[in-house]
Amino acid sequence: MTFLLLAMALLVLPSPPPVLNRLTAPEVKPRRPAPRAVDDPLAVAATWDLLAACLRAGLPVANAVHAVVDGLSPPAAVVLRQVGSLLSLGADPVTAWTPALANEITAPLARGARRTARSGAALAALAADLAARVREQVADQAEARAQRAAVLVAGPLAACFLPAFLCLGVLPVVIGLATRFTTTW
Repeated sequence: MTFLLLAMALLVLPSPPPVLNRLTAPEVKPRRPAPRAVDDPLAVAATWDLLAACLRAGLPVANAVHAVVDGLSPPAAVVLRQVGSLLSLGADPVTAWTPALANEITAPLARGARRTARSGAALAALAADLAARVREQVADQAEARAQRAAVLVAGPLAACFLPAFLCLGVLPVVIGLATRFTTTW
């Protein structure tokens, strides 16, 4: 009986808190967004919008580039980090943006940044225009895929409904007419 009471007491009483020390406590690391493996066009557009917002807020170009670099896939992010580092070291903007010309994601921004090297405001407008252009391309691609799907759906529908229409709609009429003509002659 006492064993049963002791067992029930152990079940009801809360367990003592575990002793945390450096060996058992898990390390808490700050969370950073994981870099993307593939360039999502909408993520690229959001990154260009964020760059435009940073520049409009008055951030220097080098700091703005470093602030938005995590929104891109690793190849483009590496190139933009290099550009940001060159700009923060005081390199000529034309020279600093040269590595970004080799990447297809960052090339349009690099071409515009080289043209507007003197003004961050002009680069902000260019980044916003690039984001809008990328979104328009995504919308056009989505519309083209939807139209292609509509065309591809018509084939199976025709393959299924046309024989059924012929068997249930046309064939009974033809057989009925054929039997009338053969019996009256």
